[in-house]
Amino acid sequence: MRMSVATVPTLPRASRTIGAILMDAGLLSAEDAEQILRLQRQNNLRFGEAAIRLGLLTEADIQYALARQFDYAYLRMSDRRAVSEEVVAAYQPFSAQTEQMRAIRGQLMLRWFDLSEQRQTLAVIGSQRGEGRSWLAANLAVVFAQLGERTLLIDANFRNPRQHELFSLKPEAGLADLLRGRDVYDEALTAVPSLEHLRVLCAGAVPANPQELLSRASFIYVLKTMADKYRSIVIDTPPALAFADAQIVSARAQGCLLVTKRHRTRLIDVDEVKARLEPTGAQLLGAVINE
Repeated sequence: MRMSVATVPTLPRASRTIGAILMDAGLLSAEDAEQILRLQRQNNLRFGEAAIRLGLLTEADIQYALARQFDYAYLRMSDRRAVSEEVVAAYQPFSAQTEQMRAIRGQLMLRWFDLSEQRQTLAVIGSQRGEGRSWLAANLAVVFAQLGERTLLIDANFRNPRQHELFSLKPEAGLADLLRGRDVYDEALTAVPSLEHLRVLCAGAVPANPQELLSRASFIYVLKTMADKYRSIVIDTPPALAFADAQIVSARAQGCLLVTKRHRTRLIDVDEVKARLEPTGAQLLGAVINE
């Protein structure tokens, strides 16, 4: 196993070289780096080209280092025990799926998220189970965090919470605790290793009265408190046709994005979700078709 050298000083991110980043990540030893530098000077190569030619690094390693150098955080596949592979944006930032996530992010930034209008919160909703709400919420939160902006992912799906599983988190408290009036923000807001701009507010202990809890004024207070600290807030919800929770959350968030599943979601279900949202005043920003 290659180890980084403890005596190498940690430089400010903007000035860190690719070699230093790779050494800190344990992908290069000091001897490897010297060998690469010699070949680089002898043949007038880029650092990455020399490393690949020597067989010491892969193209994926170089892409990882470049992303770190420009503050575009993502995880290596060797870190997959920390975050589920379902969170593709965290592992495969250059894949077609992640590119689609960035396209959705761009549309949302143009049409919804606006600090001056105090629009920072988005609910991700769907009609039935199995359409990919939790998956989309997690990946959207990651691509927003990769912009370098403080991002919060909230799991308001008390019926079947998943975000703690997707990010392998075991928080001491969660949203349910905050809604009950407990001042446990430090314990409830959980960092994701290597994704420094992202925090996750997990569901916490599943309550017996989810709708009543989400209807409390404390939920509005939590969202307002978080809006002072985070540029983007993405909320996961339970299926809208099975429970009224999604309507409540959408009303509090004011904006929502509908997830549908190809060959599974029925048009009649989409129409029913839209009908249930209308009285809440929440703005349905659009729909995403999950393949």
